[in-house]
Amino acid sequence: MSMLAGIPRFPVFGARLMDALPLAPLALASERMVASVVRRHPALLARLGAQTDKTFLLDAVDLPILFVLRPRVSEPRLDVYRRGAEPAWDARIAGPLAALLGMVHGALDGDALFFSRDIVIEGDTEAVLALRNAVDDAELDLPAEALALLGPLERFAEPPLRRALRIAERLTSVALSRAPGHAS
Repeated sequence: MSMLAGIPRFPVFGARLMDALPLAPLALASERMVASVVRRHPALLARLGAQTDKTFLLDAVDLPILFVLRPRVSEPRLDVYRRGAEPAWDARIAGPLAALLGMVHGALDGDALFFSRDIVIEGDTEAVLALRNAVDDAELDLPAEALALLGPLERFAEPPLRRALRIAERLTSVALSRAPGHAS
C-alpha cells in the first residue's frame, strides 16, 4: 500500500477529454517549452553529462498521453504520444501526474515516492538519478517557464496566472508551481 495514498489522481473526465483532443497543440507547446527551459537553464544538460543520449519515458499514469524526453545537447526534445504508441526508451518514470509535478517543483521527495511505490522507475536507474539531480538543481517552476514564452507579455499574464494557480493548488493539493523560496 502506498505511504502517500493521498496523492490526487487526474480526474477521469479530464483524461477522457484529453484523449479526444489532437496532440499537435500540446506537442508544439512541449517543443517550445523544452527549448525555453534549456535556454534559461543551460546547466541542466551539462549536469546530465553522458545521460543526454538517453530517452526518458515520463508516464503520468492517470493521463492518456505520455511524454518522451530526449535531452540531446544538439536538439533537446519533449515529444507527446498516445498511450501505447510510445517509442523505445532507456528509462521510465511512472506515477500520477500530481506526484511527477510535485517532484519537479520540489514539493515531494522522489525517494519517498519511490519507496512508497507512488512512482515506479524502470530501465537505466543511473540515467533517472542524473535526470532527477539535474531537475532538482535547476529548481524548475513550470508556470514560470511557460510564462517566459510570452516575452514582454509575461508581466501582464503572471499575476492572474499565479492567483489562479494558488486557488487550484488549494483545491487539488497538487504542486502546480514551485513555492517561492522553496529549494529542493
